[in-house]
Amino acid sequence: MVFKTEALVFLVIMFAYSGVPLMVNGAVYTVGGFTGWTTIGHYDYAKWAANQTFQVGDAIRFVFNPAHHNVMEVSSSDYESCNAEAATSIYITGDDTIPLTKEGHHYFICGVPGHCQVGQKVDIQVSTKGGAMTPTMSPANSTSPSNTTSSASKYSSKDLIVLVPALVVSAFGFA
Repeated sequence: MVFKTEALVFLVIMFAYSGVPLMVNGAVYTVGGFTGWTTIGHYDYAKWAANQTFQVGDAIRFVFNPAHHNVMEVSSSDYESCNAEAATSIYITGDDTIPLTKEGHHYFICGVPGHCQVGQKVDIQVSTKGGAMTPTMSPANSTSPSNTTSSASKYSSKDLIVLVPALVVSAFGFA
């Protein structure tokens, strides 16, 4: 069987537009769900994160308007004080997927002046698969969640091993 150039181009385009990162073996969570990463509506990112179960191997995806926002990974103290000057990582594309490769707290803020102060920040608590670490909520946010929808992707790299050949066969008639 000869693999056609058109098939390769099709696959590259399909994955570019699918939003499914190939390097992640777990779920992909879009921070803020359908709201995304914004200051509009004063979204409660702490409440959103407390209602997710993040594990090593998962990823978080920040979707935002890069003309108005960014994402900065910071230390615990910089998260609390909204200090963007010592960020360890900066994401600016507006569609950034970050693999969660280690257990513990991962702190993210928007570095645009004033945005973190109005709540555009999130503490992602990651456990190992089957680990005992659970999300915690502060007393101010301890009310039950209001119809929260998880935005985790259902695809893993194992699913793609089956999905890609099936798509190639159906799209290009390979037998």
